[in-house]
Amino acid sequence: MYNETTDLISIEELCDILLIGRSKAYELLNSKKIKAFRIGNSWKIPRLAVEEFILSESRLIKK
Repeated sequence: MYNETTDLISIEELCDILLIGRSKAYELLNSKKIKAFRIGNSWKIPRLAVEEFILSESRLIKK
């Protein structure tokens, strides 16, 4: 079961983790580069999805 304080993060936390602005964060979410879902107006971002995004982008850089 998800624990909201550890398994799901907010837009603000995503920005802090990736060192990006809100516009870029929304771009990543809307393009589905980071898997997430919405409940009402709030994005719910699994921490695991952020880790997967970081790893996939790291692999692209190492080519």
